[in-house]
Amino acid sequence: MEPQISTNEKLKVFQSLIGREVTQSPSHYMNWLKPTVIAAEIGSLHCSYIVRKEMTNPLGILHGGVTAGIIDDLIGATIFTLGLNDHFTTVNNNIDYFSTAKEGDLISAKTRIVKRGRMIINLECEVCLLAKNRVIAKGTSNMLNVSTIK
Repeated sequence: MEPQISTNEKLKVFQSLIGREVTQSPSHYMNWLKPTVIAAEIGSLHCSYIVRKEMTNPLGILHGGVTAGIIDDLIGATIFTLGLNDHFTTVNNNIDYFSTAKEGDLISAKTRIVKRGRMIINLECEVCLLAKNRVIAKGTSNMLNVSTIK
């Protein structure tokens, strides 16, 4: 499926990065993760990551906290693809871990909106080990529109 092209300027930024590593994100954590954008559509991002040594735990496998960080960061960035003027924050994360990745592995993370409300947007993210086409983690999150809090 071809990425959906939009007049949404925030989405256009991600679409301009397809095939390139993100280095100038407002999210310092995203810059540290060094994702390469694979696809960017309204309500969905798909990025790849190389598991670096500093992303691993003492067993040499991808740290669960980094996996959670990838999920949370990419879900947050997915909100930007909607082109909204409101600001959102994470109110919960639920992550299931299924398998591992090790230093040097190429993984990908892909997001999608499950349900979009006025106050809460529920999203999910699936993290896969590309070489084995294996899901290693899946997370869901609720993002709260902080503009609705009075």
